[in-house]
Amino acid sequence: MNLAASPRPEALPDACSLGERLFATRRFSLELTRGLTAEDMTVQAMDDASPTKWHLAHTSWFFEALVLAKYQKNYALFDESFNYCFNSYYESLGPRQPRPKRGLLTRPTIESVLAYHAHVDDGLRALFAKGNGFEPDAAAAIETGINHEQQHQELMLTDILALFAANPLRPAYRAPRPYQDLGAPKPLGWIPYEGGVYEAGYAGEDFCFDNETPRHRQFIHPFCLADRLVTNGEWQDFIADGGYHSFALWLSDGWAAVNREGWHAPLYWEERDGAWFTMTLEGLRPLEPKAPVAHVSYYEAHAFARWAGHRLPTEFEWEIAAGRSETDAQDPGLTALDPRPARSGGNGGPSQMFGELWQWTGSAYLPYPGYRAPVGALSEYNGKFMCGQQVLRGSSCATPIGHARKTYRNFFYPNQRWQFTGLRLASEVQ
Repeated sequence: MNLAASPRPEALPDACSLGERLFATRRFSLELTRGLTAEDMTVQAMDDASPTKWHLAHTSWFFEALVLAKYQKNYALFDESFNYCFNSYYESLGPRQPRPKRGLLTRPTIESVLAYHAHVDDGLRALFAKGNGFEPDAAAAIETGINHEQQHQELMLTDILALFAANPLRPAYRAPRPYQDLGAPKPLGWIPYEGGVYEAGYAGEDFCFDNETPRHRQFIHPFCLADRLVTNGEWQDFIADGGYHSFALWLSDGWAAVNREGWHAPLYWEERDGAWFTMTLEGLRPLEPKAPVAHVSYYEAHAFARWAGHRLPTEFEWEIAAGRSETDAQDPGLTALDPRPARSGGNGGPSQMFGELWQWTGSAYLPYPGYRAPVGALSEYNGKFMCGQQVLRGSSCATPIGHARKTYRNFFYPNQRWQFTGLRLASEVQ
């Protein structure tokens, strides 16, 4: 695959087998490292990010620890020390390298990590060689592993961006492409939605994460949702109007973060000779005013919404609106590594719901009514993080194909902004 053409794996037919999807996902993780040096893959930009080498090893460890060690008879561990090096947060599976110190793992080498990747793939192939003979629970664990690895593929890109943005040479992950002029910016419009009792949460037969269930009812007041994301140009107006200096706009913890961290613009923005630039996976580039603003925290999104006289949508308002989106969550044509401007026209539903930016909502990350965490090690996947974080909906320009749906609940702490996170506005019906 040519990374200069697409950051995403080839779209697979809906009817492809579990094994085909598994090994396509495993190959794509390797493709994402094309062009990176061993040094690029070892360094950790900050505590929230992880080295590329660690992501590669961790996704292999996930299959080794949660699939092969349990379901593949006579499977031989590649290296017993890897459980300490590449466990992430699974207390039930033993101690681990502290997250802020993953960048100190100069050993094992990238060559050893790639050998580990191949060893785990061999074990998975041996498991599939049994045909339909392996346990249904093994198939469920593999499906979770595929989706887990897709999450880390997105993290690989966002963490590479964090690393290259911290490098004074401002290297590019891929060669820059010329901007496509899409004409005049799309004016902000509002779409009304009726109130009432709505069903929320996942209701299909395919894979979903446990935090998307159970399906339940939510009472929704009438509301309006912006038909596109907030743009860089609109954020420039916020800055020019003193948005980062007006304490009245900010939550208390957000105002503390502004002063503690010295925030004065979104992450990766730089002002040079009176003009704004932004660091991207294609290097440092002039800021595109029509493109949606990215790399903002929940605190910043909340302050902007208050400045604009509106608010952030709840996660359930967002989910209702996603049913009328003019963007297909599985669109294989989304090949940009940066969020793109909204296009005029459409079917009357909101645009940019998927494939551009994860969108902050005003909803705390909490369990749905009746939620029960899975048993075993996977009980630690989502449920134990349901405190102190905010829900984001949609997907981003770095999200792999097939890893988006309207019920997907992403979640981050309100101060975090290294991910491809943006916002759209909501309002009460007047």
